[in-house]
Amino acid sequence: MNDGLAGERQADAMQVVMIGLGEEKFALDAGLVREIIDPVPVTKVAGARAFVPSVINVRGNVIPLADLRIRFAMPQLDDSADTRIVVIELELDGEPVLVGVTADKVYEVTEISQTDVQQTPRVGMHWKPEFIRFIAKWREEFVIVPNMERILN
Repeated sequence: MNDGLAGERQADAMQVVMIGLGEEKFALDAGLVREIIDPVPVTKVAGARAFVPSVINVRGNVIPLADLRIRFAMPQLDDSADTRIVVIELELDGEPVLVGVTADKVYEVTEISQTDVQQTPRVGMHWKPEFIRFIAKWREEFVIVPNMERILN
């Protein structure tokens, strides 16, 4: 019987990687995250989309590097000692794709309970609603759970 309760608790929670972009906190679905790395040299790509302006080499694989600050119209910041690249894998046009996402800080891997999930308000947000899966409460503050597939398409 205890196994059933544990399974219920797991179904009610989503494991996430908490990252910071400027003053904002985002929760990336941990199932998408493949690794977290220190910043590496970037190569600018002529004609690339503004929010995916460059590529990086991760263990011999060339992957696009996305800057969510550009996509969310957030101010640009210089890299710091806390800057990391979160490598995620998601499906774009039916194909699995690795993408690096710049984070000003990676906080921790944690769980967000379904009871902490809030609907995205239609008014008062400075992000496009289609880029946000939902908003959740974490440590007494609200965090954005982005819809990475829509953001990167």
